[in-house]
Amino acid sequence: MPSPACFSSLWLLLLDSAFDPQPPASRLPGGWLRTGDGGSFDADGFLYLHDRLKDMIVSGGENVYPAEVESVMTGHPAVAEVAVVGVPSAEWGESPYVVIVLRPGAQASEDDVISWTRDRLAHFKCPVGVTFAASLARTASGKLQKQAIRSSLASYPSQAR
Repeated sequence: MPSPACFSSLWLLLLDSAFDPQPPASRLPGGWLRTGDGGSFDADGFLYLHDRLKDMIVSGGENVYPAEVESVMTGHPAVAEVAVVGVPSAEWGESPYVVIVLRPGAQASEDDVISWTRDRLAHFKCPVGVTFAASLARTASGKLQKQAIRSSLASYPSQAR
């Protein structure tokens, strides 16, 4: 139900207080509210949000949005949950890497998952490696904790091929 409380945090951010109608310039650099979301406009002027900019993977100069790869990966019959993060690559800078929770009773190999995605995504968006996990790190509200997932992969010497 719409109410003034729904956006009270945003208004406080913008106005800084109920008594100051001008927001501080540091909160609106260049007149824009920086949300950290990445998106694009289509030919008709519709805005499409792709993913959080901090989660974007830059692989060989190409932008890879983890949400796009995750969306494709969840179509795999054996995949229950998936998280895509960037791992260092000597050749490309970063490469996509996936952590997968399989459906109960399902089986899949790393090669099976990677070849399946190559049929559905551009090669530079395909994962270079797969880790199978029992669960994915989440916040109390259920959001993926990408930083914790990245940290758990840091113990591997080199994920990118």
